[in-house]
Amino acid sequence: MKKSISIWSFYIKGTLEDKLVLAKEAGFEGFEIDLSEDGPVHLKSSRDDLIAIRRLVEKNGLKLSGLATGLYWGSNAASDNEETLQRAAAILNRQIETAQHLGLDAILVVPGSVGVDFIPGCEVVPYERAYLRATEFIRQALPHAERCGVRIGIENVWNKFLLSPLEMRAFIDQFGSEWVGAYFDVGNALATGYPEHWIEILGRRIIRVHFKDYRRAVGSVDGFCDLLSGDVDWPKVMQALKAISYEGWITAEMIPPVPFYKHSPETLIHNTARAMAAILHLPSA
Repeated sequence: MKKSISIWSFYIKGTLEDKLVLAKEAGFEGFEIDLSEDGPVHLKSSRDDLIAIRRLVEKNGLKLSGLATGLYWGSNAASDNEETLQRAAAILNRQIETAQHLGLDAILVVPGSVGVDFIPGCEVVPYERAYLRATEFIRQALPHAERCGVRIGIENVWNKFLLSPLEMRAFIDQFGSEWVGAYFDVGNALATGYPEHWIEILGRRIIRVHFKDYRRAVGSVDGFCDLLSGDVDWPKVMQALKAISYEGWITAEMIPPVPFYKHSPETLIHNTARAMAAILHLPSA
């Protein structure tokens, strides 16, 4: 398994290269970048811009491991609003093209939300309607994904949708396509279940893995914490990943706890690298 870190883990000011240098110093092999409105990779980035970013990453001794985006939180692919649906479809198609130019074969996709507690006033969509729209959202993008050689990775997130590994498996399998898989997040699964169960059930459908830790007793997004500081049973998670012969990227997606790290944000990156190294060498449960 290969160790990577998400750009969202960095609470440091500076350029993309500053983050790459820090990631390399901490011992990471990969770097997960995001598609955003105004970041280094954005909706209007040209092919040449993206090739330049790929070269910058390689110049700093790293490889791009995946392409995430937070844009779906403002563009629900299951919305009742037609304009919102069209915007979500445009984001997905752009994400696919961006990944291709970056030399990536997988993207993280939120296929729709029933509701989101951490977004005030969020639209609530009836569950069955959300399922049908999410299915169409992914289906319409599949030909483009296949042409570009990019797999669509469905992430388990706090969107009140695809709440069990059985449902996630069925959602993926309905497409009958190798171009749809799971972008599995260990910490996100902990609030309502056990990540090792998800891994066992999703099996080879998993194309990327996010590492986060979480304290169940907190019960909100404030429960996310440093790796090895929460309730994830890491030996069981590693046993499950080995059982399905997963050998791909493991990406730390940390939510920087600002009060603790505000005077030394680099410490979070180094602590995360050390924790990941320890987890990856844990004996099986």
